[in-house]
Amino acid sequence: MTDQRAAIVTGASRGIGLAIAQALVNRGDKVCITGRNAEPLAEAVAKLGEGQAIYVAGKAHDNAHQDEAVARTMEAFGRIDYLVNNVGTNPVFGPLIELSEEAWDKVMMTNVTGPFLLSREAGRQMAAQGAGVIVNIASTGGIEPSPMLGAYSVSKAAIIMLTKVLAAELGRIGVRVNCIAPGLVETRFAEVLVKTPEIHDAYVRRAALGRHGQPHEIASAAHFLASDASAYMTGQVMVVDGGARM
Repeated sequence: MTDQRAAIVTGASRGIGLAIAQALVNRGDKVCITGRNAEPLAEAVAKLGEGQAIYVAGKAHDNAHQDEAVARTMEAFGRIDYLVNNVGTNPVFGPLIELSEEAWDKVMMTNVTGPFLLSREAGRQMAAQGAGVIVNIASTGGIEPSPMLGAYSVSKAAIIMLTKVLAAELGRIGVRVNCIAPGLVETRFAEVLVKTPEIHDAYVRRAALGRHGQPHEIASAAHFLASDASAYMTGQVMVVDGGARM
């Protein structure tokens, strides 16, 4: 890899995605951030620094959006060294047997199909370069079931297996693929969990560190995986949950 490294980070207008993009920019990387809406992405780019970051708005599972993200990154930076699949959604909270097909499809299209499509497109470019790193953001809900968050749990279990399959297929051509499984992290996405006392307090009681996480703590793990410090690591799931499951 050259000294000039470039990344795509999805779902990066705020929260964990923005924290990861900031960590990459802080070490001198160039970043293309993606998300659904242009306005918050433009605000995020202003925070990251003009010249350091660009954005591409669109739906996570849209092929045209994925193609544009790869093309714009290549046009702006000339290469793709890192892909961080952080995008995710969970529009429902309740028993899986009461979930509508529409809600199921939305979760799977955003959380699984989107990362697959972008990994495919960026992975082809990395393969041509002979090097690259993909970091997927899953969840501890993908390792053990999360009642009332069934579709989300299933989608994150799929991301873990996507990580392992891609790692097995791409390792011999110089592309590493790893996964982070965060526990409860204080973001707008997880606001209902953090602000529901019975859920939050039960988690904190179980966590060895006695608290929930912050976005920058997940960004630190992504920073490690998207660096040469983890050069002999692929196909792995890094759990970052404050010791809630051991």
